[in-house]
Amino acid sequence: MQESPYKGKTGLRSLLNAISLSFSGLASAFRNEEAFRQEVLLALVLVPLGLWLGEGGIAKALLVASVLLVLVVELLNSAVEAAVDRVSLDHHRLSKRAKDIGSAAVFLSLVNVAVVWALVLLA
Repeated sequence: MQESPYKGKTGLRSLLNAISLSFSGLASAFRNEEAFRQEVLLALVLVPLGLWLGEGGIAKALLVASVLLVLVVELLNSAVEAAVDRVSLDHHRLSKRAKDIGSAAVFLSLVNVAVVWALVLLA
């Protein structure tokens, strides 16, 4: 098995490389994942709204963080799906399980948004 050629970089060079790879991953997810695009559009509405509606720093942080968590979970779910598809496109119960669990994680993060927003704004 071959290790990444980027593992030997250190210091500022490593940081810049990591940032570049992160932006590449975000661009790839936006280009290839419909759900991620939808959630980014939702975040573009909800993040400013959360900053405006939240009373105090903690409330604003909770509202914004709950939305950003959805994007993080969607990225991880997309990564799992890509890895599973890379291994095989055949139908297999373990592939289905991995994809279903990733989907469940995204669903729970969306439920979390609804609960956090309701508790912060209605309490």
